[in-house]
Amino acid sequence: MQCSGVAIDRLRSCDAEPGMPTPRRPSCDDVAMTLVIAHRGASRAEPENTVAAFRRAGELGADGVELDVRRTADDRLVVHHDPVLADGRVIRETRADELPAALPELDAALDACAGMFVNIEIKNDPDEADYDPTEWVAHRTIAALARRATDRRWLISSFRHDTVATCRRLTSTIPTAWLVTDPTESVIERAAAAGHAAVHPWVELVTAKSIRAAHAAGLAVNTWTCDDPERMRELIAWGVDGICTNLPDLALAVRAGDSA
Repeated sequence: MQCSGVAIDRLRSCDAEPGMPTPRRPSCDDVAMTLVIAHRGASRAEPENTVAAFRRAGELGADGVELDVRRTADDRLVVHHDPVLADGRVIRETRADELPAALPELDAALDACAGMFVNIEIKNDPDEADYDPTEWVAHRTIAALARRATDRRWLISSFRHDTVATCRRLTSTIPTAWLVTDPTESVIERAAAAGHAAVHPWVELVTAKSIRAAHAAGLAVNTWTCDDPERMRELIAWGVDGICTNLPDLALAVRAGDSA
């Protein structure tokens, strides 16, 4: 497989400061170039979006981790996919010390991802209970990452374009990605024009053509969420930059050419 140099360079640097650490990735001389990104950690082996899931992803050899960030009633950044807990409580209306013990704050989650890059998805859906047009979570997430200045291996994404656009305005040193369903030509053009490093499309709508178009625009393509080995092989053959998966060990085996 060939290395999509422009897209990789954009994901790695994105106006980064000299010497800024970059996501781990095989060299362009390697056969397999696709990053394996553990979706909410190794979420089939451990409960998703937990310290245990993030640590397990590292133990399995994942290149990166994807996690979700939300805001509590007492203004703490915590990692959880849905706006509500299993018992129906809204996270935005619940204090951090009243949350389940397994639900980590962002700093603890990032600590557990040592050795991997982290795709931080900021949740801010207008249809959800914690929607905030002021983009408080985006501002606080950027500030939290700035405090970890010696460990900059981040990629920020969101389905809400205004959210990742806010992050681009706040800092030029952290790459951003637009989460989408369909990587259409207009989506790719908008993401590139906005200065994002990547588009993150749904796996069912990714095509070889859309990957080529994104690469031509200087964008990496990291797809969500693929657990099927045959589809993984196809995506790798097409040159996709990253596969977000609940099964990082399976994806690593497929990338290595092992049968699965």
